[in-house]
Amino acid sequence: MSYRINDVMKLCCELSANQQIQTTVKGSGKGAVAAGGLAFAGGLVGGPLGIAVGGAVGGLLGCWLTSGQFKPLPQIIMELSPQQQQKLYEDIMAILGEIQWTDLAQLTALVMGNANLKQQLTGALLGYITKELQAEVHYVD
Repeated sequence: MSYRINDVMKLCCELSANQQIQTTVKGSGKGAVAAGGLAFAGGLVGGPLGIAVGGAVGGLLGCWLTSGQFKPLPQIIMELSPQQQQKLYEDIMAILGEIQWTDLAQLTALVMGNANLKQQLTGALLGYITKELQAEVHYVD
């Protein structure tokens, strides 16, 4: 059974890497508050030039506050606890149903070759990430 969970986790990684999905934990608002707050304070002190300087400094501070919070979804999946992996596995298996596979390559081929199944699994994965992990999802351009 353990190898099946590993296969499903790696399939989820493949799906998310294929879609180039990144996630961020709640907290990106800190960066926005820092940038906006310092721009406002700069405007009060230095007028229009103060807004520009405050915004630039606030943007750098916001970048520093949120650094490391944006992660590729495959990295998030591989860092899940065993309990979280089990929950994600159950969600994915509810869609896969009775599909049988012998190894990861076969499972990946079965899913990637079926656009409807791929879409359902991606939806379940994103639902899990947003609901269970309370993370925001971003697509890399």
